[in-house]
Amino acid sequence: MIILLDYFYLVLGAMLTIAAFMTLRDKHNPKRFTTALFWGLYAVVYLAGERIPPVAAGAIMVLMALIAGFGGIALGKYGFLPEGERRASAKRLGNRLFIPALIIPIVTMLGSTLLKDVTINGMLLFEQKHLTLVALGCASLLAVAAACWLTRATPVQGMREWRRLVDSIGWALVLPHMLAVLGLLFSEAGVGKAVAHIATSYVAMDSRFIAVAVYCIGMALFTIVMGNGFAAFPVMAGGVGIPILIGVYDANPAVMAAIGMFSAYCGTLMTPMAANFNIVPAVLLELPDKNAVIKAQIPTALPLLGANILLLYFLMNM
Repeated sequence: MIILLDYFYLVLGAMLTIAAFMTLRDKHNPKRFTTALFWGLYAVVYLAGERIPPVAAGAIMVLMALIAGFGGIALGKYGFLPEGERRASAKRLGNRLFIPALIIPIVTMLGSTLLKDVTINGMLLFEQKHLTLVALGCASLLAVAAACWLTRATPVQGMREWRRLVDSIGWALVLPHMLAVLGLLFSEAGVGKAVAHIATSYVAMDSRFIAVAVYCIGMALFTIVMGNGFAAFPVMAGGVGIPILIGVYDANPAVMAAIGMFSAYCGTLMTPMAANFNIVPAVLLELPDKNAVIKAQIPTALPLLGANILLLYFLMNM
């Protein structure tokens, strides 16, 4: 393969390194040293990748969590263009401003479909194992180039905007990465077996409705804790779904899995741990209440969770 996914990890690592270096030089940032250290450590994860010993990778993640937990990330000065220039540029470009954003899905789709079998000198153009991600990486680079061309901005200005964006998002940018690791840790630690023991020992599973409710509510609660329904699924499926719903009540595995994941998504609507859905939009929109998205979604999430319990109860044997 000519274009590998690892190349884009290196690009992202280089961008994080540049952000850390810019932050270190930014005397307007009251916490420039810890902010630079945070992004520098994250850059190491992408630049070194699998060459980092697992213990060292774990230590890096713990140190990053400590920096973020003690409020070590702050905003600085980002070299904004004057307000008048930005308004004039936006008026001049009009709807053409959306071209870079449209390039990403279009090129990703073309790359993962029409170009997937393209070869050059007998070598496939894209890495087949991660075809969509490689196409997305190519599309993102093309979108950045198009944005620079349209706005007549330099790559340096693009990096300033990149740093402003990652600083605004802060620790939430790293959270999906850490939650994926947490899901693997739960699986390796046998949390699913522990849930099965607690559920069968302390909850009356002789009632089908209670078993269904425990499964659906558990999916939502574990998603609230881990911020990821895919991480919650093996825990609750291994603890209640397979041994109880399927093993005792003969539930249809497809129905059990589908409605269970839908229940997990109810938890996604109610947790700050799902930062990319619930915290990042509030930060980017500069809402005064960072939990505004969650508060708006709870009245939908709770009735929907109740509806999922009823759906699984009546449909599980279909």
